[in-house]
Amino acid sequence: MAWLILFVAGICEIGWAVGLKYTEGFSRLVPSVLTAGAMIVSLVLLGIALKTLPVGTGYAVWTGIGAVGTAILGIILFGESMEPMRLASIGLIVAGIVGLKLATPG
Repeated sequence: MAWLILFVAGICEIGWAVGLKYTEGFSRLVPSVLTAGAMIVSLVLLGIALKTLPVGTGYAVWTGIGAVGTAILGIILFGESMEPMRLASIGLIVAGIVGLKLATPG
């Protein structure tokens, strides 16, 4: 269950990271409120998951999910670079997340 909670926390991290772009420096009310809400939910869920998972693993997976998801949405939503080296680097982060999952009981 901790892994599922951690995954949802990572999805929320993607939401707030992408949401930051839409807040325009927290000058737009609705995107700012939604972004702040996603931040809070993400951190609360991370805290719950870390009751069971090792802190290093949990934090690395949480940030990895956020980084990969945000990079992918940056490509889709904002036309960011799809340079092969960038995509390969994203793939390495995914490999790291999978490796940590496989190496951690629970």
